[in-house]
Amino acid sequence: MQPETSASTANTKTDSVFTVEDTSYYYGSFKAVRGVTLDIASHEITALIGPSGCGKSTVLRCFNRLNDLIPGAHIEGRIAYRGVDIYGKGVDPTELRRRIGMVFQKPNPFPKPIYDNVAYGARINGYQGDMDELVEKSLRRAALWEEVKDKLKDSGLSLSGGQQQRLCIARAIAIAPEVILMDEPCSALDPISTLKIEELMHQLKENYTIIIVTHNMQQATRVSDKTAFFNAEQTDSAGKVGYLVEYDTTENIFNHPQSHATRDYVSGRFG
Repeated sequence: MQPETSASTANTKTDSVFTVEDTSYYYGSFKAVRGVTLDIASHEITALIGPSGCGKSTVLRCFNRLNDLIPGAHIEGRIAYRGVDIYGKGVDPTELRRRIGMVFQKPNPFPKPIYDNVAYGARINGYQGDMDELVEKSLRRAALWEEVKDKLKDSGLSLSGGQQQRLCIARAIAIAPEVILMDEPCSALDPISTLKIEELMHQLKENYTIIIVTHNMQQATRVSDKTAFFNAEQTDSAGKVGYLVEYDTTENIFNHPQSHATRDYVSGRFG
């Protein structure tokens, strides 16, 4: 897909990495999310918040087409990455996922040595550089190198939960993405590990664009530059459809929301 981009060649901090235009998301005939329109800016952290069932994770997974792996899933509308419709003809989802990495809710290191966990993606993508240097650089960027540099041959599964999540982040950034998607990356972690991941996110946005789904309102206020609040409404059929209520700077969403629903949610009245 074109144009060629990477974390090191992103243009400015005000660029739009993603443009989402009136996009609805379906699982078979069921509309899970309707009419989403928003822009995701480069080198910022964007938080997607809202009650359970409002489609936050569905929206997140559409940015690198992970929903393609679900039979019957499809979209209407347009999602452009650097101006290219990612659901258009000729777009290779595998190449797209190289540029747009994913960190899941539960840490999922491979049952391999720490070194091989980080090197895995680079190897299968034909990396020709110095692998030792890449592994060290990725682990340093994930704030994990000092903790594991003397045990790179140990299994990734031997690490603590917080370390495993940072290992997964190192694995994601080793393939030089521009964007990192995070689906509730701290929900399974203790408070100390959560703080480390949040500090890491602040560091990573200097080189990457981050989109995070979180149920933790305090976390959204601590880490994000912009926040999108989603809600859901009951349909005539057996299910709820999610929709974007409000999208603004995190400061405005939490302190000066325009919607009553946003105000009620961020103040803890529901959700």
